[in-house]
Amino acid sequence: MSFKPRILIAEDESGIADTLQYVLKSDGFMPVWCATAEDAIAQFAQEPPALAILDVGLPDLNGFELFKRLRALNQSQGGAEVPMLFLTARSDEIDRVVGLELGADDYIAKPFSPRELVARVRTILRRSARAAPGAPAAPGNGVPHQIPGAAPPAAAQPPAMPFALDNERMQIRYYGRLLELSRYEYGLLRLLVQRPGRVFTRDELLQMVWDDASDSFDRTVDAHVKTLRAKLKAVAPDVEPIRTLRGTGYALNEELPQTP
Repeated sequence: MSFKPRILIAEDESGIADTLQYVLKSDGFMPVWCATAEDAIAQFAQEPPALAILDVGLPDLNGFELFKRLRALNQSQGGAEVPMLFLTARSDEIDRVVGLELGADDYIAKPFSPRELVARVRTILRRSARAAPGAPAAPGNGVPHQIPGAAPPAAAQPPAMPFALDNERMQIRYYGRLLELSRYEYGLLRLLVQRPGRVFTRDELLQMVWDDASDSFDRTVDAHVKTLRAKLKAVAPDVEPIRTLRGTGYALNEELPQTP
C-alpha cells in the first residue's frame, strides 16, 4: 500500500471542509478534518501531519493563535517542522500579511480553486522535503538562485551598508539589529542586498526565491515585501531601503545612511 501524506484540516464550515477532503483524497492525500482548534491540537499531538491547513476564523480559537500552539507543540515533540497554510477571506489582506509574518508557508483566499489548493500543498511539501536535514540544497529553500552574470557566492561583493549578511545562519542584521525573517523574507532581502540598485521584476523574484514559480503569484511577492518593509521600518522609521518601480518590481536603495 502506498504512503498517503496526512493533511490536517482545521475548518469549521462543513461545506468547505467537504471540498477540501474530496480534492485531497482524489489527489492521493489522507485528510483529517477538525471543526475546532481543540480537535486540531489533539490530532496534531496524536500524530503530526505532513501539512496543516488552518482557517483563520475558527469558532473556539483564532487561527493565528492555533498556528502558534501547533508550532510550539511541534517543537516540543522534536520532530521535523510541519508546514502550514492559512485559509483567509479574500478581502482580509491583513490576515494574509499577519500569517506570513508568523512564518506560515503560504495562504490561499476563499473562495479558492481546488486545483490551486492541491498545487500549493504539493509545492509546500516538495519544498519541505528539500529543506529537511540531510537533503541536498535546492533552489527556493529560502536561498536565492545564483544571479546570471554575478560573481559566485564566495567572491560576492560585500553587502551594502547598513545590512550585514550571515549566510551560514541565514540571518540578516539591519543597523546592527538582527531581523526576525521568514525563509522567503530572508531570500528576498538577501537577493536585494547582494545587488543594491538592481531592479528585480516580480517574475525574477519568484524564479529566484520560490521553488516553483508556476505555483506562486505576483501578490505573494508583494505581500512578502510589505512584511519586510514593516520589519525594516520598525528598526529605522525614517529610512526607505526598498524602492518600488511601479509596474516593474523592486530594488534596494543604493543611497542609505550609515546610521538611521
